[in-house]
Amino acid sequence: MYIHQRRNWTKFTWDADVITPLLGEVRHRQGKILGVMQGLGFRLQEETVLKTLTLDVVKSSEIEGEQLNPEQVRSSIARRLGIEIAGAVPAERNVEGVVEMLLDATQHYDEPLNDERLYGWHAALFPTGRSGMHKIKTAAWRDDAMQVTSGPMGKETVHFEAPSEDKIPQEMKGFLDWFNSNQDIDTVLKAAFAHLWFVTIHPFEDGNGRITRAITDMQLARADQSKQRFYSMSAQILAERNHYYEVLERTQKGESDITAWLEWFLDCLLRSMAQTDETISLTLKRAQFWETQRTTDFNLRQQKILQLLLDDFFGKLTVSKYAKITKVSTDTSLRDIQDLVGKGILEQEGSGRSTSYRLVTP
Repeated sequence: MYIHQRRNWTKFTWDADVITPLLGEVRHRQGKILGVMQGLGFRLQEETVLKTLTLDVVKSSEIEGEQLNPEQVRSSIARRLGIEIAGAVPAERNVEGVVEMLLDATQHYDEPLNDERLYGWHAALFPTGRSGMHKIKTAAWRDDAMQVTSGPMGKETVHFEAPSEDKIPQEMKGFLDWFNSNQDIDTVLKAAFAHLWFVTIHPFEDGNGRITRAITDMQLARADQSKQRFYSMSAQILAERNHYYEVLERTQKGESDITAWLEWFLDCLLRSMAQTDETISLTLKRAQFWETQRTTDFNLRQQKILQLLLDDFFGKLTVSKYAKITKVSTDTSLRDIQDLVGKGILEQEGSGRSTSYRLVTP
């Protein structure tokens, strides 16, 4: 029997002795992060928010096996939030859709969540009305059974079966009434409840995971009372994906006691907050670099590469990689790189075929 098949299944219970200390630690870390960010100044706050939201969009899609272009995501978020960045690029429709959903959830967190708003999010996720090669029903509740499975076709393992399609309108009314009202529970805990509740209903034909995480971000923004996001729950869920699915499946096959789910959720949230220190460090490093080089002339290609290097560029920078990223010839790439070496920005590593370049560490 699945949890949603039990009577009054959303009357969740939990062990306060286990959850209260964890919740206190989350609230302490939350206050510390908001305090640190307020001391950084507006521009650095903008940079951190941009990096966090970009990470959230990219990683939330990656959980579902979809690889989005981080540069397109970053450019789309920056444009919508009015943040000026170097090397902005146009974004594809699927990127714009995911960005639109997350920003609506986090920038308008204090507005009610209703059917039409969720339909809009769903339509934004699937602008062509298709999921991959398959046509799906968009901007409406699903009208068929829903199972979460894994394994090869014909030998699938069923991990979970959602409520039948005829129950969705009633289940969603109960969820939305609860989500939009005030309860005598901590607002961070409410994010954990909302995540479990919505993903268990699984009201759409596809996209339920991404919408669940947008709802989670929306409630966490309510808990922070801030549009600014400084930690990414989606990035941490991706890092702990196997454990996430395991505890979720165990909870959905259990009874009303969801202590194990709440414990995992709060622990995951704490670990996502711990990554904020690294994000702030990278933001400060990037800000210091551009401040130091404010009188140095860079072309648009060089700005793009430097931005990537300052954002923890993956692997070695080579002439061929520079050419591929900036879409120019290797001769032009080499001239750009040599110019940056001459300005003391890059330094060469190795020689011959193993030649690569890295940022000069101050």
